[in-house]
Amino acid sequence: MPPRHLWSFFRLIDRSLYARCVTENANAAMPSYRIERDSLGEVRVPADALYGAQTQRAVENFPISGIRFPRRFIEALGIIKLAAARANRALGLLAADKAEAIEKAALRVISGELDDQFVVDVFQTGSGTSTNMNANEVIANLATELLGGQRGSKLVHPNDDVNMSQSSNDVIPTAMHIAARVALENELIPALLRLRAALQEKAVQFDDVLKSGRTHLMDATPVRLGQEFSGYAAQIDHAIRRLRTASHELAELALGGTATGTGINRHPDFPPRAIEHISDLTGLPFREAENHFEAQGSKDAYVSVSGALNTLAVALMKIANDIRWLASGPTSGLAEIRLPAVQPGSSIMPGKVNPVHNEALMMICARVMGNHLTVTIGGQHGNFELNTMMPVMAYALLESIQLLTNGCEVFRTKCIEGIEADRERCRELLERNPSIATALNPILGYDKAAEVAKRAARERKSVREVVKEMGLLSDEELDRVLNVREMTEPGIPGK
Repeated sequence: MPPRHLWSFFRLIDRSLYARCVTENANAAMPSYRIERDSLGEVRVPADALYGAQTQRAVENFPISGIRFPRRFIEALGIIKLAAARANRALGLLAADKAEAIEKAALRVISGELDDQFVVDVFQTGSGTSTNMNANEVIANLATELLGGQRGSKLVHPNDDVNMSQSSNDVIPTAMHIAARVALENELIPALLRLRAALQEKAVQFDDVLKSGRTHLMDATPVRLGQEFSGYAAQIDHAIRRLRTASHELAELALGGTATGTGINRHPDFPPRAIEHISDLTGLPFREAENHFEAQGSKDAYVSVSGALNTLAVALMKIANDIRWLASGPTSGLAEIRLPAVQPGSSIMPGKVNPVHNEALMMICARVMGNHLTVTIGGQHGNFELNTMMPVMAYALLESIQLLTNGCEVFRTKCIEGIEADRERCRELLERNPSIATALNPILGYDKAAEVAKRAARERKSVREVVKEMGLLSDEELDRVLNVREMTEPGIPGK
């Protein structure tokens, strides 16, 4: 390359580097934060954050777990703020332009579009004030910008406008109830209805499969495999009823109690108007609390819901464990049913397949039981006019609902629906079951029947064989008395 061309080339590179340096310096000069103010003074807030000073203080004060409120809770906060804006506007308390801007901003919160702006740790002030202010500031800043104002200018004020007629002390318990009830009615209960149907379908499908019953993990009188599955379906049916009762308790909302339950600083008609909008937005009926001091000073309804979830977890643990045992084997266990083979079960043993979905559901149940303890302890801390463990209670309960919903769906589709009965294995084990001798009690008496049962177990023979060897009954009498199908129904076999 000729010298003059080299010189031009280097000048071009020099200009490019210079332009880049100027750009980088300009960007460096631009602040990465803005200054906002609250009652304690100035706070540096990230420049692109929609939240404000009080949220930023909470972020700095509670760098604890990194756990944030779940989607359903944030949605509930947006619903409350939208409903409040509509009620306050109708009551002549909030200007129409501000109310409309707040509604538009709240809709974006409800949609989930702004979840990344809800940054406060669950482990915070027990009233959840920081999270209520997080919602107020995000919505206020969005509404301010919609009205042409600058972010952080408080053209729409987070306290005076977005939080009008409210307090954190009634907003957070209201959000707890809304989020939990919506999750129960729209997610968990439908999942349980599908699980119950799948179990009932297996109960019908397996109704003719005769097998050994078991008590104390030991052989007992015969049952039908379908009867066992009908019991599982009934457990889920009872769980659904308990959850519906608990959901009804959640219909009472604390909104309107403001700071201590007295309703200070809100219009007398605010609660019913706002709650009517909440019902419309969720599609579920809600009503004002009968007693605001109970609604804010205690969380008994929440503990009740958690108790119903805990009972469901106990039921699911039994069902998953029973099915795991029934499928145990394939050569050294019960092996009365076959589970769908969904994945290899071992990194070292070829061909091994494990009841992985049963185990996953059992772990979910253990977690739910732990969450129930958290909610129970939280419920004990309703100190005078306010419970002070609401954030962790809300998180624990909503996590339980989500885990149970997803766990039941996966258990149903990947395990229950694909279960097959091994009829030959059921028959084999049943024929060797000494408890069949129970049917001999009305004819031979308990002592003689016990002698037959013990000999059958000791000599590994069937009860029928032992009775014939002992010459106790004729073949015709044995056929009538040892009718195994009849043994699975009420009454005396052969009568």
